[in-house]
Amino acid sequence: MTEQQQAAPKSRPLRGHAREALIEAASRRFYADGLAGTGIDAITAEAGVAKKSLYNNFSSKAELVMAYLNTRHEEWMGLYRKRLESAAGPKERVLAVFDAYADHAGLAYERGFRGCGLLNAAAELPAGDSGREAVRRHKEEVEGLLSGHLGELLPDAPKQAAPLARHLAYLLEGSMVRAGLEGNDSCVKEARKIASGLIGNL
Repeated sequence: MTEQQQAAPKSRPLRGHAREALIEAASRRFYADGLAGTGIDAITAEAGVAKKSLYNNFSSKAELVMAYLNTRHEEWMGLYRKRLESAAGPKERVLAVFDAYADHAGLAYERGFRGCGLLNAAAELPAGDSGREAVRRHKEEVEGLLSGHLGELLPDAPKQAAPLARHLAYLLEGSMVRAGLEGNDSCVKEARKIASGLIGNL
């Protein structure tokens, strides 16, 4: 180890890890303080990197926002896949989508749960922004997952799957908005019970 490496602060990430550190810091700050309320200086300070490192990894704050949105999507997908592992059949797989949302709401957040981080971000972005498009794609993917599981549940009535999936997606998203206002996952868990009742006799 060189003298320069020995003198480097322990909190400062290695060059190869700067991008990951910046995304992690941005994820915490964007969720807690919002996109507009979070400056580049706050992100680099929390990441323990120089401002130059940010622009070496991201061409702009907008690109960092997009990386944050993609990270939130992948985080939710990980929770969903984990829930799928214990889902015994199509009904349980439908409910796994609700469970993954509740799991996301139950994560430890610096200033408490404030609702869906993707929707919060989209609300700050102008119409037509690529970030809003990324959020829309995520929500469409979630609805597609519901539709796929419902298709398994209704093999003899495939035309019913898509409208029911949309119904459940609206139920899910509405519950997430209310959960964000209330600061906990109880509304999502209640929505899961409603969804369970709707598909219980299928």
